Amino acid sequence: MIEMRQRKNREFDSFKTVDDVINLLKSQFTNRKLYIKYAVDKTEININEYMDDKSVMVVTDQDYKPDGNIVIYGLSDKYVEVDLDVLDVITAGYFKCRIKSARRALKGRRDLRFKVNQDEAVATNFRVSKHTIDLSGFKIPTSIKVLLDQFQSSNSKMSEIVKVDVFETDVKDPIFSEMRKTGKILFIPDTGSSESYRAFSEDFIDLHQIYDAQLDDVIKKYTERGYRSIIVVPIIYITENESSIPFAYIQLVSKSVNFGIEKVLELKDHSFKLVDRIRDANTILIPVHQPIIDISRGGAKIKITDSDLKKYIIKSKGFIFDIVFKLQAPITIYGDIRATYADEEKNIFVGVDFEGNSSRKDEMKRFYAVLKPMEAEYKAKLIRQMKAKK
Repeated sequence: MIEMRQRKNREFDSFKTVDDVINLLKSQFTNRKLYIKYAVDKTEININEYMDDKSVMVVTDQDYKPDGNIVIYGLSDKYVEVDLDVLDVITAGYFKCRIKSARRALKGRRDLRFKVNQDEAVATNFRVSKHTIDLSGFKIPTSIKVLLDQFQSSNSKMSEIVKVDVFETDVKDPIFSEMRKTGKILFIPDTGSSESYRAFSEDFIDLHQIYDAQLDDVIKKYTERGYRSIIVVPIIYITENESSIPFAYIQLVSKSVNFGIEKVLELKDHSFKLVDRIRDANTILIPVHQPIIDISRGGAKIKITDSDLKKYIIKSKGFIFDIVFKLQAPITIYGDIRATYADEEKNIFVGVDFEGNSSRKDEMKRFYAVLKPMEAEYKAKLIRQMKAKK
């Protein structure tokens, strides 16, 4: 039994009638291959006969056992999927099916995808997050909270009040709400001066805009508490696919001196170093070799057999890894997980889109250069097969 998890879906246009689906299959897939979606190996399926009651007779691998329904797919001008209900099992690999629904992708497939052997390319050096920092729920792992507490304790002498904390899920303070939304800094060099509440630049929060007529009350509150100068810098976690998540903050409040812009820059530098520590604590390197089942310029399907890697990947949104082609240096890529499914041996198959690469110069250009002759060879093979059928 295959366990399937679809992470991200294509945008589709549905067919209105069964007749429309049958016409498409007859006109575009008589000589084109159809495959079974979610099958562990790329399993072909053929429509053997169109029946008068609009059902279809399909033939596939004798070892394939459907679970009441089959999703088939193919590629003509665009990607097409058809949902089939199995009405009768005639014999092993031979079924009578009813066309339930069908859809066609709004956009054409970007790149040619083809199979590769382990001696041609492997995936290795997986850098996977142990935990996902959930921006919507702010479910911060305990290990990361410990790092924030340690930073606050070791830097307690930076000012009279030092606070390092995670933004609350329900942010009621308008300053923290703005900071969480924009990642901007709060800097009030002199709490007694109204002009100090204006934005220093576009990277800073403007309290005149936030509080407007209530600003005088805020000034009064700060001065009554003896606050002389305030800095709050967001801690912005940059995920592997370069999304920015302001999830916590460092706050300094002085009752004796006025902070200058150099103090803001110092605190910002501390936030960067803290994020580096969080990333190191939150990322695990698993240097195993895993087979690449198929690949294109835009993505790949990888078979995950390593037990440690399975544990982390199944919870991950994506991961960084190296593709090693035969006789080539590793190419580092970020894979955004589109779908995962497991076979009966509990191996996990991961479909990824390539969303980014390492900072090494011309990395993707080198990837395309390696892939180009492999694409050409695969196309030539397809042409030979088509000619052989004529």
